Amino acid sequence: MGNNENISKIYLKSGMIVYLATVDGSTPRVRPLEFKFMHDNKLWFATTTSKDMYHQLKQNPRIEFAVMNSEYVTMRITGSVSFSDDTSIKNRIIDEFELTKRAIKSADNPEYTLFYMEHGDVLISYLNGKPDKTFSF
Repeated sequence: MGNNENISKIYLKSGMIVYLATVDGSTPRVRPLEFKFMHDNKLWFATTTSKDMYHQLKQNPRIEFAVMNSEYVTMRITGSVSFSDDTSIKNRIIDEFELTKRAIKSADNPEYTLFYMEHGDVLISYLNGKPDKTFSF
């Protein structure tokens, strides 16, 4: 199983809430955000251009996000994001995620935008004494 499969099949599930950190000037900002899915080896998220997060990512595309599973295994992923207006991905998100559909209404919404991480560094930490695992994708 490749590293990307480890991320998406074992630790990071479609629709999970992650805690995503950006930088606002020199101040860190963390917020809960719904992870959409992995597609073409990219981790996909959605936002709107009116959000502070969007402007922070435009200024500095470096992020870190964290998630914890039911067994208290924590995964942190660090990397840079890129933006996309891929209509097929926008439509898929509208079709699969009710909260996004209610907020965005349509893939044609000019404020609706996507961002993805294609490469990153992963740290998996265990509370049971098992050694941490690190890898890149």
